[in-house]
Amino acid sequence: MTAPYLLSLPTHGTSDYGWLTVAEPPSLPFEVKRTYWITEVPPTQVRGRHAHHTLEQLLVAAHGTVRLRIRVPGQPEAQCYCLSSPREALYLPPHCWPEIHFEPGAVLLCLASQPYDPADYIHEEA
Repeated sequence: MTAPYLLSLPTHGTSDYGWLTVAEPPSLPFEVKRTYWITEVPPTQVRGRHAHHTLEQLLVAAHGTVRLRIRVPGQPEAQCYCLSSPREALYLPPHCWPEIHFEPGAVLLCLASQPYDPADYIHEEA
């Protein structure tokens, strides 16, 4: 099973002019079929808490800081990540169980390998 991993997205620009970050082939591990973002999550709320049978995702903190605790099947310890740069993406493979914590004002951009399919969701942690 593939474990989650961080990847750097190609970025162009200067500190004087601004930055353009690109999410396109060949820098992505899959073809993007769906894009969505999560905003205005109260600080006491935890998002995620489900896995997918086949869906792959790239998670990007488009603004602010998002902390993730991810359980990977077959690994005894959860992996922890902190996303705080829009230049960095976290690859989340199928069957991983994330718990996502948002700092105030954070925006999480999600790029998905498939359109929404309720049958692909795993709602009970293994």
